[in-house]
Amino acid sequence: MSEILTQSNFANSLKVIASRDTDLAEILQTYGLPPFWVREPGFATLIQIILEQQVSLASAKAVFERLQQTISPITPEGFLALDDDQIKKIGFSRQKTLYGRLLSQSIITGQLDLHTLNQMNDEDVRSVLKKIKGIGDWTVDIYLLMALRRSDSLPKGDLGLALAIQKIKRLENRPSPREIEDIAERWRPWRAVATRLLWHYYLVVPEK
Repeated sequence: MSEILTQSNFANSLKVIASRDTDLAEILQTYGLPPFWVREPGFATLIQIILEQQVSLASAKAVFERLQQTISPITPEGFLALDDDQIKKIGFSRQKTLYGRLLSQSIITGQLDLHTLNQMNDEDVRSVLKKIKGIGDWTVDIYLLMALRRSDSLPKGDLGLALAIQKIKRLENRPSPREIEDIAERWRPWRAVATRLLWHYYLVVPEK
């Protein structure tokens, strides 16, 4: 199981990855420390990540905030209580409505116990979560990185990460997930820290 990130080891691990990769060192020196970027483990965060699949973060945030205004706290029971019209007005697509309902049902029936994920290694977490329709590798990677704060989670299918790597590494083409894995090998066991640094770079450097 990869290490759990804290504010203390986060700062130290940034120095480690910067010492191994001059491009990451350049980001750190030029743009400073990245945000820690963590979320509370649980159902609400998984719903938020599902909303973020293949859409802009701003769009997903707006839908999630409307959900928060409709049911608070966001629970599986509360989600299942929403009818089709309510959830459509909130902004859920038909597909993401299905994913949210299946996730809710899996928790209520006991098929999925989110509390046990803390004790599992990264690959076991992946195996358990991917049994739920609508949860793929990217969703698992983001949950591992933000909610479970695993130090070595690498969302290799993340567009922002790929674009940041392409820019800082001066690559002609956007790297594939496999190429990202190869590039990230030197960042182990702190690939989640490098990811935060690259996201920081992606967000602060305007596209040309």
